[in-house]
Amino acid sequence: MKFYIGVDCEGPACVVGSPGGTLNDSRNLAFAKLQATREADAAARACFDAGATQVVVWDNHNGSLNLDYDLLDERCDIALGVGFRNCWPGMDDSFDGVLFVGYHAMDSTEDAVIAHTNSSAAYQWIKVNGQMVGELALQSAVADALGGVPPIFCAGDDKCAAEAARFFPGIATVTTKTAHGWNAAVSKHPRRAAQDIYDGVRRAVERRGEAKPFTFPSPLTYEIRYKRLEAAEAASRNATRGERVDAYTVRWQLSSILERH
Repeated sequence: MKFYIGVDCEGPACVVGSPGGTLNDSRNLAFAKLQATREADAAARACFDAGATQVVVWDNHNGSLNLDYDLLDERCDIALGVGFRNCWPGMDDSFDGVLFVGYHAMDSTEDAVIAHTNSSAAYQWIKVNGQMVGELALQSAVADALGGVPPIFCAGDDKCAAEAARFFPGIATVTTKTAHGWNAAVSKHPRRAAQDIYDGVRRAVERRGEAKPFTFPSPLTYEIRYKRLEAAEAASRNATRGERVDAYTVRWQLSSILERH
């Protein structure tokens, strides 16, 4: 068995945002990176203890140089840095499932902790085929395109867990904290959250045969609503030449989600 764990930094226990800024502006950032490492390690150990022969941990928050790598289970392989062709570097159909650890809800999710899609500084929202989507759906669609690999587990705040259940019925989830706003949550203790993730991943691996890949019908319509006028302008005039829908929104017609992710 082989598994791929995507790791973000907004969703771990005891992590919130910064008033008027992102996680990267927050005094909580150093702890967020440490707790993301602990939760990723718990997920990886659970996969190995359930019989996995390979686990890849993908550090994918802001520049992809966040985790304390020497605190991860030494059996892990680690994907880090930027410049890969697509999400899930090196993924193919030999993998049995993808897991999301430390994730967050999509843009426009009311009272979710640090809710955004790809960039809270640049985007208002992303839609595929007219449907608002977040990083969970986008990255799961990439996993399907690369190898038909299904999402099997998600850990984040309660809004993130609900989003995962909505897009991937039956997925195993762990709620690390209850969100009350961008910069407000009632959290599990960090060590208890990590143990719950270990237990949840063990159950997810046992049920992996029930998981279904997630995909968008292709060809697909991909839209981004930008936060700044000049960003939308540039996106409609650069090499990819999206269609300007309105002052802030640009639309592309794609043959595959891999053209954007």
